[in-house]
Amino acid sequence: MPKANMNDMLKRRMAATQQASELQTSDEAYQRIFREKAPVGASQLCDLPLDKLVSFFTADIGFRPYPRAKLEAFSEQIQEDGLFVRIIVRPISTDKYEILSGHNRVAAAKLAGWTTIPAEVVEADDARAIVIATSTNLIQRQGLSTIERGKAYKALLDAKNRQGYRSDMENGTSGDSRQKYSARALVAEFFGVTEYEIRKAVKLTQLIPELSDILENTPKQLNLACADLIADYNAESQKAFIEICSIVGYQINKAAMQHVVQKCPPPAADRQAVFSAWREARDAAEKRLTAPPRKISFDRKQFAPYLEKFSSDREIEKLFLEFLRERAG
Repeated sequence: MPKANMNDMLKRRMAATQQASELQTSDEAYQRIFREKAPVGASQLCDLPLDKLVSFFTADIGFRPYPRAKLEAFSEQIQEDGLFVRIIVRPISTDKYEILSGHNRVAAAKLAGWTTIPAEVVEADDARAIVIATSTNLIQRQGLSTIERGKAYKALLDAKNRQGYRSDMENGTSGDSRQKYSARALVAEFFGVTEYEIRKAVKLTQLIPELSDILENTPKQLNLACADLIADYNAESQKAFIEICSIVGYQINKAAMQHVVQKCPPPAADRQAVFSAWREARDAAEKRLTAPPRKISFDRKQFAPYLEKFSSDREIEKLFLEFLRERAG
């Protein structure tokens, strides 16, 4: 068999394996999280017109599209080699389909001038649709931001909790808090993360879009520790922190943020009160930096058994500084 034909055959085999793996992974996630088999029906392979496709709208799953340069490279690749892995969609009307997996593939195909795209049409309720739309991305995509992961986790948790709520209503029971805990534990177990990581990531989805952008694009202006504290405030109160985070040369830090929280407890805080508390923290920090150094003294008797092992005070000072750096960072 000619080498070109062999390579093409291997690519088709790999594509078929990846196509099957995409649905297999999502259905395994569904079974592990929802504790029941995915409601799988017959699927259909076909080419669908691009103008019949709509972006995933069932839940806010948070995944950002490829940046322009990466999308253009992907578009060139599919023009040369074709699209080996079909997108996954579900019908939402007689001639419209919701994209469950493959938004970047669709965007690249449009950029390449295609009018149709290879697709796999599946029957899926909202819960299965959300799992298909999130699971493969969470496992395979490198470099997802904390907020992207948080939105995906939240969509899964909400779907799971809706299922739990329905079960409670059918059985005439409650147990809402137990169900929420169980949902987080099940999602954490499947994706190999901790419940703490999921809780923190989901909490960050409460940030208003402007602060989310600062966190993801200019993290030096807003780190995760401060963002976590800001997320406790309501949307209106969070607006005060947009300006604070944008002040050049005064990046907000955890100590300043903790002072703000103490002076202006969440969830609601007056804008001017937030600014006032932040300025207090900033001024206090500047005073500490400009204050004259304090002389440190120790009771030499307590250290006598150890001091004789060193030849000079400078050597002791160096050792003590190394200890402080190690313990305090």
